[in-house]
Amino acid sequence: MTVNQRSVGRASALWGFTMGCLLAPLLLGATIAVQPAVVFIDRTGAVGLNLNPEAACWVDFDNDGWVDLCAAEAVWKNHAGQRFTTVATTGAVVAADFDNDGFADLFSWSHLRLYRNNAGKNFVEFKLPPLPKCVSRGACWGDFNGDGFVDLYVGGYEDWEAGVTYPDMMLLNVRGEAFRLAWSETRYRARGVTACDFDRDGDLDIYVSNYRLQPNLLWLNDGTGKFQDAAADYNVVATSPGFAGGHSIGACWGDFDNDGNIDLFAGNFAHVDRRGDQPKSRFLRNRGRQKNYTFEDLGPCGVFYQESYASPAAGDYDNDGDLDLFLTTVYAIASFNRKNFPVLFRNDGGFVFTDATAAANLAGLPPTSQAAWADYDNDGDLDLVTAGKLFENQGSDNRWLKVRLHGDGRVVNRSAIGAQVRIKLPDKTLTRQVEAGTGEGNQNDLTLHFGLGQHTDPVDVEIFWTNGTVQTLRRVETNRLIAVRFQPSPKE
Repeated sequence: MTVNQRSVGRASALWGFTMGCLLAPLLLGATIAVQPAVVFIDRTGAVGLNLNPEAACWVDFDNDGWVDLCAAEAVWKNHAGQRFTTVATTGAVVAADFDNDGFADLFSWSHLRLYRNNAGKNFVEFKLPPLPKCVSRGACWGDFNGDGFVDLYVGGYEDWEAGVTYPDMMLLNVRGEAFRLAWSETRYRARGVTACDFDRDGDLDIYVSNYRLQPNLLWLNDGTGKFQDAAADYNVVATSPGFAGGHSIGACWGDFDNDGNIDLFAGNFAHVDRRGDQPKSRFLRNRGRQKNYTFEDLGPCGVFYQESYASPAAGDYDNDGDLDLFLTTVYAIASFNRKNFPVLFRNDGGFVFTDATAAANLAGLPPTSQAAWADYDNDGDLDLVTAGKLFENQGSDNRWLKVRLHGDGRVVNRSAIGAQVRIKLPDKTLTRQVEAGTGEGNQNDLTLHFGLGQHTDPVDVEIFWTNGTVQTLRRVETNRLIAVRFQPSPKE
């Protein structure tokens, strides 16, 4: 294994502002450090972006160290965090390096087209096999059969007026040279698609968010790319008594309680009708190895009711070590003339989530299906693209670490999709995974981001590669990016 480390310059956000509360009469002159609220500012126009509110995908397509943005049907090149310019038109996409040449390629789920990245210079359409007619709202990449090349799962939605259900499809990668349609099925009407090795058995499982009060799917992978639906067995249907399923629009994986197991959040649109309250958005806690990685349905956990919740995105925006949640809405005005708006929920630990939208300067956003996190200006905190706008995080004095994984392109796919990284702190274990698809058709940056709070000592970084190899990096300094390349053993 080789490790490259570089310190990342803070543009302005790592400001060391600490507010002291003088409590001399009670605490004998001691002071308590109070963290100011982390706020965002709209930088859309200042950096030259012109976005619609549809799904977004962050990816560094030219490998220059600055994450680029695919949104508004276009690919936007990031010029050192100062401005963006358009370089291609592709549709709504998810990104991964399908041919293992070192450059991330783009699959447009909105147009069912694949674009090969030509060494970061341009994108050329790559021929796919004949596909059944499909309208899709999202897809995800992952090496589902363990051959070192990423495959595609495409969700199929509906034509509501015609009463048509479009097929979900599995496209298997033929060693970067072609794709083949492995199977398709039309049971349910999918919206979001996202994958995770939640049971830590070395293969990626797939979670499909289905609409129209239909049950969500958990495709459990046997390691060879063969799946069975185990959503009911693992208690992740994301419904409530009296309903077969919910109006799920998108879901996101994340270790929300820092126990080392990756949990799940399902974002449910939920009417109130004559049958009662429809299934609400909910957190599903992964109970780990001792409980066979089954999930406990915890309910909303502070995600207050709005009818038209849609696409969630998980990220530690305040760098305190807890994964927070941004959740979009479909409508500005929902049933009974009630206003709906996207919400930023701060994770206060113990599955307690608090509305931080106004404090973060994100109040009053319009309806959108767009929500994705990335550190576009390389200053060590997560920025947010949503509702057709780029919001720059103004930061805090909390510590952080970013980890960029690279597969070898033979045993582990170049994008390292499916790999997991854990950092053990004295009171918690932080877990992140490399994923290419979250929420409803969105994608966070492939670079993993860890907030570390006020932890200043070096940390150990444990990497679980997709082939089962475990690597530990000792005493890694914080407030920097590390790049780690997988190198197979001589036997592999």
